[in-house]
Amino acid sequence: MPTSPSPRRVPKGARAGAPTGAPGPIVRARPLWPRVALIALVAVLAVVITALPASLANKFLPAGVQAEDFSGTLWHGSAGRITIGGRDAGALEWRLHPLGLFKLRLDADLHWVKGGFVVDGVAAVGRSDLQASDLHGGGSIADLSSLGVAPGWRGLAQVGIRRISADVSGPVPSLRSAVGEIDVSDVSSPQVAAGSDLGSYALTFDDATLSADGEARATLVDRGGPLSLDASLTFMPKTRTAMLAGTAKEREDAPPALRKELDNVAQLRPRDALGRIPIDLEFTF
Repeated sequence: MPTSPSPRRVPKGARAGAPTGAPGPIVRARPLWPRVALIALVAVLAVVITALPASLANKFLPAGVQAEDFSGTLWHGSAGRITIGGRDAGALEWRLHPLGLFKLRLDADLHWVKGGFVVDGVAAVGRSDLQASDLHGGGSIADLSSLGVAPGWRGLAQVGIRRISADVSGPVPSLRSAVGEIDVSDVSSPQVAAGSDLGSYALTFDDATLSADGEARATLVDRGGPLSLDASLTFMPKTRTAMLAGTAKEREDAPPALRKELDNVAQLRPRDALGRIPIDLEFTF
């Protein structure tokens, strides 16, 4: 026996209360021209950048940073000499991210060389600030003498900075935040323990330890060797000074020259109950 559909049943896709077979709401397609225009603008910008000389990068650098000896283009170029606050800061090669120019800043992949010290990473540079991430590489710390490492100090550094930001509007950069670690091995200096190997150390930056006035604080601990060290290091860029505070103690395999120097220090700063010597040193960089 044929049956008729229930009045309460609504065919799939139809609106309740609407006649069967009535068309649904019309969805208008969004116009494509804004996206097409944006793609065209980016393409034109890319073509222009590939033709512009690398020296135009100077227009985007902070006041305290100078570059010269350019080669290549603004898209992919290099500067054979960089100076920061009048100090030699090596050479730089970059590959630009064009969209950063819309924000009046340089966003680029970087390859930095200072003697045998090499670091790669990603950076964004504006007129007053610098932000970088995934900084990795390393080399001999002796090649960084013009950037603050005391003459005569030797060792191999390995850089692993996940992110860092700084205010570069003044003559001396001021750190805002930093997260990462720098490992230094085979450390020695002719001025300490007659040039004996002082071991390996790790300098760790934590974002939460940076102060509002640009001072950067980091923990400094040993990774084995003749000296047991547990200290903190505070960098003060405005005065170009640093403060090292903590404790140190020689290990059983420490060379005689190091033991003698620590014994001399202990005459002025007595050891604690565990034999550790308190350290409180200030130095310039």
